[in-house]
Amino acid sequence: MARRRRLTVLVPALLSALILTTAVVGALLLRSPAGPADADATAVPAHAVPFGAFLGSDESDSAQQQLSDWLHGARVQVGHTYLPGNHWADIEGSPALLGPWARWRDAAPDRLLVVGVPMLEDNEGHIGDDRVRLLLRQGAEGHYDAHFTTLARRLVALGAPDAVLTLGWEMNGTTYTGRCGPDPAAWKAYWRRIVGAMRAVPGQRFRFEFAPTRGADAHPWPDCYPGDDVTDVIGMDSYDLAGSDPSRAAPFGSYVHEPYGLLAQVRFAADHHKPVSYPEWGMFASGDDPAFVQGMLLWVSTHDTLYQTVTDYCPHGVWRCTGNPRASLVFREALAVR
Repeated sequence: MARRRRLTVLVPALLSALILTTAVVGALLLRSPAGPADADATAVPAHAVPFGAFLGSDESDSAQQQLSDWLHGARVQVGHTYLPGNHWADIEGSPALLGPWARWRDAAPDRLLVVGVPMLEDNEGHIGDDRVRLLLRQGAEGHYDAHFTTLARRLVALGAPDAVLTLGWEMNGTTYTGRCGPDPAAWKAYWRRIVGAMRAVPGQRFRFEFAPTRGADAHPWPDCYPGDDVTDVIGMDSYDLAGSDPSRAAPFGSYVHEPYGLLAQVRFAADHHKPVSYPEWGMFASGDDPAFVQGMLLWVSTHDTLYQTVTDYCPHGVWRCTGNPRASLVFREALAVR
């Protein structure tokens, strides 16, 4: 938006207590055997960042308010939802799903709506690479433009013309049909086609978010980047997975320095003059992990971050997942209003 975003969330008390400077951030998170070459020139002094939580795809004012109450009145500025990906009708965006979210966003000028948008139907159908390759190429040729035009028109009509749209999230993995690996060139061309179709709708002011999973995963995510002219935000989904072992956490610095990890993300974003974001983050299968939560909050607050939304259901969450009491305390102490 043209007007400066008003940040009402206090600089996290936990981070302030650590007297964070860029140098301290380097000592805490970026220490690496590689030495000075691994220093993070993109780090900035700790500051408040708009935050929210994924609380379910359906908008619920009561859930958002309960989260705010749990944080002693801290304002939840970011709403996060996903479109279903079973059929094209889902991806076109049901007004019944998007309407309440649009009203929530419109109720305050500094709120941000983030919508995960699948790139292909049957998005979790475990479709083979040959079929995915064909679908991506069809998309790049314009076969599916009308579906995304419909979605754009609905968002504008409902009052959410400035939504952040996370197209084909986690494209570097194997979970989703709209993945990059089978044909990166076609995937990038298809992304560009979608953005072109949606930007052609009068009244839109969408921002398009490129959001891989942290790390190498199945395909190097920089190989999927579709271009600066069709990308507004460099996101990253970040859970406390240690390499290929989902049952083991690791020191936070390993998530920073791993190939295609957090440091690679912020450097890539700086090179392309884009802000970063963290649309999904949380714990995975290693249980209550307060060090990871503290590390993520510190990382978010010391980079050019548009927003962050923690995934708040078990085993990932910090509010409604009672199995993570220590991590919950860290999150609450950091973001609660004093």
